[in-house]
This record gives sequence, C-alpha cells and structure tokens, in this order.
Amino acid sequence: MKRFNLAIVCSTLVLIITSYLFAYEAADYPIKPVAFNNVKIQGGFWGSRLQTNRDITVWYDFKKCEDTGRIANFAVAGRLEMGGFKGIFYNDSDVYKVVEGTSYLLAQQPDEKLDKYLDGIIDKIAAAQEDDGYLYTARTINDPNYKYPGQEGRWSNLKSGHEFYNVGHLYEAAVAHYEATGKKTLLNVALKNADLVCRTFGSGEGQIIDVPGHEEIEIGLVKLYRTTGDKKYLEQAKFFIDMRGRADKRKILYGTYAQDDKPLVEQTEAVGHAVRGGYLYAGVADVAAITGDQDYIKAIDRIWEDVIKAKLYLTGNVGQFGAGEGYAGPYKLDNLKAYNETCAGIALALWNQRMFLLHGESKYIDAMERSIYNGILAGVSLSGDRFFYPNPLECDMQFKFNHDSFERSPWFDCSCCPTNVVRFLPSIAGNVYATDDDNLYVNLFVQSQGDVNTGGDKIELVQETDYPWDGHIKLTVKPQCKKKMSIRIRVPGWVTGEAIASDLYKYTDSTPANWSITVNSEEVKPVMVKGYAVIDRKWQSGDIVEINFDMPIRQVLANHEVESDRNRTAIERGPVVYCIEGADNNGKVSNIYLNGNPELRAEKKPELLGGITILKGKAKTLHKNANGQEISKSTNITMIPYYSWCHRGANEMKVWIPTKKELAKTETAQP
Repeated sequence: MKRFNLAIVCSTLVLIITSYLFAYEAADYPIKPVAFNNVKIQGGFWGSRLQTNRDITVWYDFKKCEDTGRIANFAVAGRLEMGGFKGIFYNDSDVYKVVEGTSYLLAQQPDEKLDKYLDGIIDKIAAAQEDDGYLYTARTINDPNYKYPGQEGRWSNLKSGHEFYNVGHLYEAAVAHYEATGKKTLLNVALKNADLVCRTFGSGEGQIIDVPGHEEIEIGLVKLYRTTGDKKYLEQAKFFIDMRGRADKRKILYGTYAQDDKPLVEQTEAVGHAVRGGYLYAGVADVAAITGDQDYIKAIDRIWEDVIKAKLYLTGNVGQFGAGEGYAGPYKLDNLKAYNETCAGIALALWNQRMFLLHGESKYIDAMERSIYNGILAGVSLSGDRFFYPNPLECDMQFKFNHDSFERSPWFDCSCCPTNVVRFLPSIAGNVYATDDDNLYVNLFVQSQGDVNTGGDKIELVQETDYPWDGHIKLTVKPQCKKKMSIRIRVPGWVTGEAIASDLYKYTDSTPANWSITVNSEEVKPVMVKGYAVIDRKWQSGDIVEINFDMPIRQVLANHEVESDRNRTAIERGPVVYCIEGADNNGKVSNIYLNGNPELRAEKKPELLGGITILKGKAKTLHKNANGQEISKSTNITMIPYYSWCHRGANEMKVWIPTKKELAKTETAQP
C-alpha cells in the first residue's frame, strides 16, 4: 500500500486554500487607492528623492542592519549561524521596514542586484520562523546573556515586548513584496504567523484576550485581508481594537500612553505616544472604512478633529519633548521642544490617507501633503544617509534635540526613523490617485505615469509638473476606449485660502489664489465637491487637462491659545513651510523679527540644496551697541524650505518668527 507524505499533503492543501483565498474579492474601502505598483514616479521633485532612496538610503540601511546584528539575528534564530542576540528586542521591525521600502522601489524600477539581495534576507527571515509560525528572534534565540522584558515566555509582555509591533511591519513588508514582485516567499511567512496570532488571540475558549502595547499589527492585518480576502485577518484587527481599554475583559490596561485607558468608541481625543496613536488611528480608519462600523467612524472622526484643532504642528507632525514622545495636550505646541518624531509624521500621513478613503474629502489629503513635504521629508538628509529622529521648529544651538546632537545622525540605537522613512518615501506612489466607481481622484501632484482602472476600464495617466515649486500640472488622459467618468482634482487649501481645516492656523490674507483648469486648451468651470474640482465628461485618448494654481507667499498666524506662537508668524508657499536658518542670515536668526506684512519674493535656486525655491525679503535685527543701547537695523533675509535646513552645518533655525522686537534676542554689536 502506497504511503502518503503528510507534509506534502498539508502543503498541497495550504496552496489550494491560499489560491482560493486570493481569488476571493474582499470587501474594500469606499474609495480605493491606486496601488503603488501601478504608478511610476518619473523625474521631477520626487524622482530625484527616490533615486537617492534607491542608490543610497536602502543600501545604507541594510548595511547598518548588518553591522548592528539586526539581520544576523534572523540567521542565528534560524540556526544558519552561531551566536547570541544583538541589539534591542524590537529590531526585527527595522529589517521588515527596509524590505518594504525596497519592494516599493522594485515596483518603480526593476533591480536585479536589489531583488537578489532581498531574496537572501527573506530566506533568513523564513529560517527564523518557528514551526507553528511564531517569529520573534529575541525570544527564539533565548540568549541567556540578554535581558528580555518579560521572561515568562511568548506573549508575556505585550505592553512593551513589541511582538505584535514587529510582525505588523512583517505583514506590511510581505504584502508590498508580493505586490511588487509576485513572489509569495515572504507572504507565506507572514500568513503563517498571522494564522498563529488568530488562533491564539480572541474571545474563544482557550484564547488570550489582550492587545498590543505598541499598535501596528492592525494595519498589517488589514493589508493581509485586502490581499487574500480572508476575513479572519480583518476580524483579528477589529478584535485588537475592540479590546483596548476594556477593563471588563482584561486584567491589566496599559493606560493613556498606549491609548488603552478606555474603549476606542468612548475615546474623544488623541492621547499618549504619538507613533502608537497614529498607527492605531490608521488601523481604526482602515476597519471603519471597510466595515462601515458607525461607532468606529464617529470615534475616529472625533479624534481626528481633536488633532487638527489643537495638537498639530504647522509642519504636519505631532508630539513634544516632556510628553513621552507624545501629545502634550491642547495647544501645547512649543517650537524648541517640539518632538515631532519622523515616525509620528509618517503615522499621521498614513492615518490621513485612510480618512480620505473613508470620507472622500480633500482636507485629509491636504493634511497628508503638509506632513509629506515638511514634517517627514526633514527626517532624512539630501544625501540619504543622515537622519533626524525629532524635528523641532526651532534650534537655538543650546538644546541638542537630535539625541544629543544639533545635526542629523548616521544612525540610532533605536533606529525606527531611518528605516521608516526609507519605506514611506517610495510608497507615495500609492497615494497619487484613487478611484470610486466612475470617479478618478487626483490627490497628489507628482510627475509620474499611472495605470488606473475605473469601472472595469483601463486608463493611462501621465502627469508632468514641477510641483511643489510651480503650480502648473499637465495631466494627459489615455483611456483604452472613450470613457464617461468624472476626474476629481484636489484644489489644495493653500489655494482656497485655508491653512488647515480648523482655526488652529490661518492666513493673514485668506483671499483664494487664482486658479484655472483647461481641457484641451479650453477653460472649464468645474463643480466643487468636497474640495475637488469635478470634470464630468466622455474622455478619449490624448485629452489634456492643465491645472494652474497661483502660488502666493502666505503669512500664517496661530490660534491665540498657542502660547509659543503668539506675536509670531510663519511663512508658506504652496504646500511648503519655510524657515530662516543661520547659514543664510549672517549666522544667526534669534535676533530677527518681522514688521507688519513682510514683502517676500520667490527665487528658484536649482543649484542650492538639491534644487529649491527660496524666499527673499526685508526684516529687522535687534542689536546692542557699544553703550549697551538696544537698536534695530534693517536687513535682508533669506528663507528656505523647512525640510532642507541643517545641510550646511549646525546652526540656528526658526519657523515661527517674532513680529515684536521684544521677542527677538539682542546681539552685541561688533566694535
């Protein structure tokens, strides 16, 4: 009698089930993003940044992961190498994030060397996975010389052990790798682990009722659901959200720091650690958008309104020193002690993208764009190999804000930010367009070529633009056949005269900028719906839409409740927040103040700081003469985009500039 190999039978069943699941169409967002692998960024502002990401940052991060033992930990856990555990117990996540970023880059441009290297990394990750799917190198290696938080075994310290945080990033990396390459090598690892999580945690008999101390897995589980159609992953994400703050279900709550003081549906404000919060709120928005759960929708709307009304820095980031990397409270927005972790800006952008998918309003993309061009982009140097962890809005050359440094650092012991930015920047391709039935949303203005499907019809889109320096965008529409649909073009708040969707910040002159749209050189008067200019017509291949936004230089004031910004002003042009830096202003900015309405003019500087538009104008500087008398002098000032500061050595910087001389610091006049 022929004997069956049980392992082969099980493997075959897994492949059959997986194939069935992948063929099942999952319920999805009301508005669907056009996937990153269908949009190719070509040239322009983002083309050069992504080329640096590809050529420098990815390899740099992988090398650092090798040098610090992050990659070796997988090999040791998989018994491919000998050794102990190195680093911090949640360092697995850094490797996953770089894998995710690499996958986005491979979707943009094939790279045999990068692809082969990635395959080797994935082999080590797969080897480190235990037979039942558990994957956490610190626990698997079980190094007796390593002090792990919670020695009782698996899942014994979910508050700070980060097991779920790690694998959440694994799931995101696995989906990105599968979508970019078609390979299931990492996806199979992720699914095996997620199946273990689903078996282990829940309300069923013998299951554990608990939640992550550091949220992230919720986002990853929803991505697995959207990829496979297997509803249990969506339900598991919802379970983790539902169990937060449930004192009636769990013995120990983790408190406000981990957004675990009360049930999600009772929460009214953003609290605690800003990165944890941002990831949680993004996951809640995911589940709310897909399930239509009204209690979730009301809760996430309340929390978003709380941030946008009282807790958001002008640069599109959140968090303050002294608040545990988190929210300090309403209007607590100190500029010098702004923490604004790069990861927090990324989490905020992810959350805003999902809020758009839920509601279809341009204000969420406006908020995301503010984060992208300011709070996030500042986190990585133009060279691609130096990083900010915090991103303050002022530097006085006294407070060493960046982990005891005034400048970007090559790495950190906890290097979540360098590895997070390397995955986020190339993922921007997946935020450019979205679709809803026969509506096509143009959300970001990025030089690119995209393949979009609306109502079952394929359309090629080509964007040409020098945005954010110029407000002219040319969009060529190429449907395979004549297509009746609406193209919805976002008209940013900086065009309409609204800084953000609250009274936290406002322009001194809120007059809308001039803007126009033409189709095939004929001006159209689109209907405005939820911040979008809607052009409804039958489109044919070669139709050209040209968008022209004037870019006035806007002066910004903060709500009077923000004590740190009283009698101060900030400057924006388009989506870009500007700052003054010592390198352009005689080495100092603390003695500069502005009188009335400053007359500033824009100048393109293609040779400066990777190619930027600067602002030039007049200001006042405060001095003490030889007799100790305080005097003011007129001076020329130069302003640069906030994201580009600190590339010419450590020096002073300010985003919010005093409008009263009493707030400027005097400089002793030179004899």
